[in-house]
Amino acid sequence: MAKAALLPVTLLLCLAFARGADAARKTVGVYELKNKKGDFSIKVTNWGATLMSVIVPDSKGNLADVVLGYDTLAEYVDVSSAFGTVVGRVANRIANGSFVLDGKTIHLNKDGTTVLHGGHRGFNKVIWTVKEYVPGGDSPYITLYYHSFDGEQGFPGDLDVYVTYQLSCPYQLSARMNATALNKATPVNLANHAYWNLGGHGSGDVLGQLLQVFASRYTPVDRSMIPTGEVAPVSGTPYDLRAPTPLGSRIKLVSGAGMAGFDINYAVDGAGLRPVARLRDPASGRAMELWADQPGVQLYTSNWLSNVKGKGGVVYGQYGAVCLETQGFPDAVNHPNFPSQIVRPGGAAYRHDMLFKFSF
Repeated sequence: MAKAALLPVTLLLCLAFARGADAARKTVGVYELKNKKGDFSIKVTNWGATLMSVIVPDSKGNLADVVLGYDTLAEYVDVSSAFGTVVGRVANRIANGSFVLDGKTIHLNKDGTTVLHGGHRGFNKVIWTVKEYVPGGDSPYITLYYHSFDGEQGFPGDLDVYVTYQLSCPYQLSARMNATALNKATPVNLANHAYWNLGGHGSGDVLGQLLQVFASRYTPVDRSMIPTGEVAPVSGTPYDLRAPTPLGSRIKLVSGAGMAGFDINYAVDGAGLRPVARLRDPASGRAMELWADQPGVQLYTSNWLSNVKGKGGVVYGQYGAVCLETQGFPDAVNHPNFPSQIVRPGGAAYRHDMLFKFSF
């Protein structure tokens, strides 16, 4: 592993973990990966396994950071936003914070009436260990590790989790996640919560950007944003994005939790590693094609984003980014007809592969 090339923004954090009164002192840093040409790079922190920046050129060769975020690690630690983080143990919502597993009712640490993104202290609010770090070369990468203990946020069993971010030619970013259940069956559904704006993080809203989602079905939700259990066709609804569509043309026709905009899970067509979505910004010429191997993708258009001070003092507002969170279906633990998210000791490990292909 390369020497821990921490940037000057490194800080030390003292955190008291839930399993005891003793504080664990660990180092949180920022790690950069860059291609040989120098025009494609990312920054990652081991706080929440967070993707802090993605810098790519546009059609004229101008570089811009295309994910929303903050300037300092302290801001990532102190605020509740999930900019670029890995969320889990179970991403998205679990109704009533409970489910039945092998005949036993599991009660999670609820935040209100549901559990969102793994609970109040999910994987986005913990320090991960840097296992490998190769900052340059043909395929620079970083691998992060987190051990989730039995009972963390109410989830059963010890779980070993790994996330690897890697750059490859010409302009591709992969994110590979895997998790192994050590002693109890448990649900696992990890997602990356990057906020994408291909015009650049400070370019304003994404309403003029074109989105195509390779999904002919979606999972309708109730007023609490919990899936009804139906997997419905998108045909004839505003959720039909099978052709490239300006986001602004649909943004007022759909809503999530009472706010206009997309916040819905799509059932991606096909299986295995396949195209999920394509986003293009006509102004810059940048495009991003997302491939993944999960059954679903949550489309969220930053409906609730408001007056958030981000990188370089830029203030992010409503519809300032689009999230494309590949995942298992929300609340799958309470819907037997949804693809199972249960991982068992001695069985197949959880795996989630994503590939972001940039062009311009």
